[in-house]
Order: sequence, then C-alpha cells, then structure tokens
Amino acid sequence: MRRDEIADLAAFVVVAEERSFTKAAQRLGMAQSALSQIVRRIEERLGMRLLSRTTRSMAPTEAGERLIATLGPMLHDLDAAIASLGELRDRPTGTIRITTVEHAAKTIIVPAMKRLLPDNPDIAVDLTVDYGLADVVADRFDAGVRLGGEMAKDMIAVRIGPDIPMAIVGSPDYFRTHAVPSSPAQLTDHRAINLRLPTSGTLNKWRLMRGGRETRVKVDGPLVFNTIDLILDAALDGHGLAYLPLDQVQYHLDGGRLVRVLSRFTPDLPGYHLYYPHRRHASSAFTHFVETLRFRA
Repeated sequence: MRRDEIADLAAFVVVAEERSFTKAAQRLGMAQSALSQIVRRIEERLGMRLLSRTTRSMAPTEAGERLIATLGPMLHDLDAAIASLGELRDRPTGTIRITTVEHAAKTIIVPAMKRLLPDNPDIAVDLTVDYGLADVVADRFDAGVRLGGEMAKDMIAVRIGPDIPMAIVGSPDYFRTHAVPSSPAQLTDHRAINLRLPTSGTLNKWRLMRGGRETRVKVDGPLVFNTIDLILDAALDGHGLAYLPLDQVQYHLDGGRLVRVLSRFTPDLPGYHLYYPHRRHASSAFTHFVETLRFRA
C-alpha cells in the first residue's frame, strides 16, 4: 500500500469519528472539499460506500464500521509508537486517556496524580468516569480501571489497589420505621437505593455471604442512580439502605449520621486493576502512569 493511500485511510477514520466533514477538516487542518474527495476516492477504489450521508447527518455504513474497527487499533499503535519517541527527550510527554469508575477515580487515580504530575509537567491525564465496561481499543482509551475479574482475558491487568471493604448503611431516621436486618434474607423487607450499570442496563447486585458462599442479591427500592455520591446523599436523607464502599461512608458512620448493618455478611470486593491491550511501543508517559498507580502491598 502506498503512503498516500495510508494517509487517505487515516483521514477517513477522522471523518467517521467526527461524523462531519466540517469538524474533521478543522481537526486535520485541511479543506472540507479535499476531505470529501479523499473519501470518494477510497469508496471508488473499494467499490462500496463507506459513509451514509443525508443533508442533516452522516454515519458509517456496515462496510465503513468494519474498516474503522480494523484501522482504529492500527492507527492507535502508530500513535503510540510515535509517542514513544518522547523517551528520547529529557521528560515524558503526552495525554493519557483513562476510563474509570467514580470510586477508583476518587480514591486511587486522583490522589496518585500528586505523585506523578509535579515531576512530569508534560504529562496530561484525561479521565472519563463511566460504569460501563468500555472497549478501550474501540473507544481509543489508553487504559481502563475495573474491579479484579471484570477485564477481558486478552488484556494486560495491573493491580492498583487493595480489596475494597463494603458496607450496607441506612440513616437513623430510616431505622426508626424499619427494623434493623439481622440476615440477608430480611433485606426483602427493606427499601434499597440502587446503582444502574449502563452496559447491561441492570441494577448492581449486592455481594453478600449466604451459607458460607458469596452470592449476588437484587434488592428493590424507590431510587436508582448512576453515581455513588447521589446514593450516599439519598441514604443520608433516609430513603433506604445503600450498598457502598466503606471508605465513602466511614465519616458519616463516625458522626452517627449512618448506621452499618449486616457487616459479617458483606465481603470485600476484589481490588481495582488497570487494564490495557498489549503494546510493543508504550509511551514513556504511559509507563510512568502505570508505575505510579501499581499497587504495592
């Protein structure tokens, strides 16, 4: 394949990502008409349409989607290989894009930046909080953060935190009208404040111990959120029981604003891991980021 054909394909990927010739032209610093000619040239060469266009919108066709799925990882590796040349400089440089859940961002990643960023002023970290299990390759993230055991098998996984103690809590006001549960079976008599998982659209099941074995329990309730901060606020307001990391509720337990129940039935969750695809040319910035987060017991 000639170099101009490779450049054409890279330009097509930008157009498909932006879903707009105007935005893609601005991003690439070239004329919109030139981009349109490039896409037309690729379509003629392949003998099929890659983009479906109307006066109001544009989206990849099935053939376009398949081409993007193939080209995206290749271009990402090319970007990484070029970024790795930064190792020849005195200081690592580059932007690291991470998808993570809220709790890991607050308790692990943001605190770790105090160790990473002051000595590496040319590194930037772009965090996206998302409870969905993002495809880090397709979505062009450098890495993701999830609980141990939730990563795809073909990913490199680096442990970045200890196991996570969990707590089931409710406010004193809530327990004035609801009996304190003494076993997981009694949760059916209680109102729960739930977390919705965007990937499946289902509610997060609570991990509990029953008969010496861990099981996942669905607890019904009047409120559902997609952020643990709102779940905590609702629990403090007396709307029901919440299943949250202990470190997020300890302050309120100490102050008597929340009461913990069923502690002996609530196992720790496996610790967070950073996951990412194998790269032959990891940038110096990414290597610094990984080593800063790596958990050392």
